[in-house]
Amino acid sequence: MSAFARLIRFLAKDGRTYYGDAILPPGILDIAQATQARVIRGDIFGKHDITDHIADVRLLLAPLSREDVKTVRCLGLNYEQHARESKMPLPEYPVLFHKPVTALAGPFDPIPVAAPAREAEGLDYECELVAIMGKEARDIPESEALAHVLGYAVGNDVSHREWQLKRGGGQWALGKGFDGWAPFGPGIVSSRLIKDPQSLKISTKVNGKTVQDSSTRDMIFGVAAMISFLSRGTTLLPGDIIFTGTPQGVGSGKSPPLWLKDGDIVEVSLEGIGSCTNKVEYTLSKPKL
Repeated sequence: MSAFARLIRFLAKDGRTYYGDAILPPGILDIAQATQARVIRGDIFGKHDITDHIADVRLLLAPLSREDVKTVRCLGLNYEQHARESKMPLPEYPVLFHKPVTALAGPFDPIPVAAPAREAEGLDYECELVAIMGKEARDIPESEALAHVLGYAVGNDVSHREWQLKRGGGQWALGKGFDGWAPFGPGIVSSRLIKDPQSLKISTKVNGKTVQDSSTRDMIFGVAAMISFLSRGTTLLPGDIIFTGTPQGVGSGKSPPLWLKDGDIVEVSLEGIGSCTNKVEYTLSKPKL
């Protein structure tokens, strides 16, 4: 489907923004460590070429520009052990909610916590495998679903439990959709390289301490099954992003709860892809003069 191996979107040292195929040092798989990339020309969802132009990476950006993203779908309670720690029954069908495109952020961007989310405790982390659609899909069988995937990234489904469970009127999206609350990246690894998304280690660290440590094997609905389900009567488009759920170990599941605070550093990691490292920052209602 794609010519690239590890797609990144980056600000180069020449001041321009490019899509590129990351060049990694020997033995390194974490895209976050990329310092150079071969510039890509063309449509990343269609015909594109990897040029001989090598650019130096100044900053890794969200792997897709906002204009290239169609929807952000998310699954809840999709890891068996997470459902159990949440004291909720295992879902019979995938639990779907959406985030706005404005929630997307880059792999090193701060997690901004605006005034409404500071009204009560409850700020939480969720490491997730993120699947990016590369081809249009509708009513596809599970056996064909992965052939429609462009590639995979890691993301943090930042959540506020008070807003998610109490103030959202039953709609999870309000507690999960604040601006910048879906950092993902550090790039997109082609589905040619990750043939089995159900065999990857996934984890979260908060201020250097591991708080989530699991495997995508624990998913209740695997990536192929969820894509097939989501495509029933609904067309999935190239550029659709799917956050596939989080494993056990979230802050709300600990005793006492481990809520994120201003200044905390959250690192989410996925085997074969790399890490996103984001700092929690309480935003001011008025600019500091």
